[in-house]
Amino acid sequence: MVKARTSAAELVESGHVRVNGTRETSPGHAIKVGDVLTIALDRTVRVLKVIAFNERRGDAASARVLYEELGEGKRN
Repeated sequence: MVKARTSAAELVESGHVRVNGTRETSPGHAIKVGDVLTIALDRTVRVLKVIAFNERRGDAASARVLYEELGEGKRN
């Protein structure tokens, strides 16, 4: 969703991420397969289900197979 870990941490700390419907503010919060992440990013909201993890960091294309897009919509 974002290119750098620091940007991801800032999203979480500022309250723009929910894990299974609960707002998360700790960037170190562990997630597991099956968790649903709701991410408010710019003027959209993305809803993603975690389906797998990668052993090592990879590019955006390899990350796309690790989650299922459940929804996307505009924020008011």
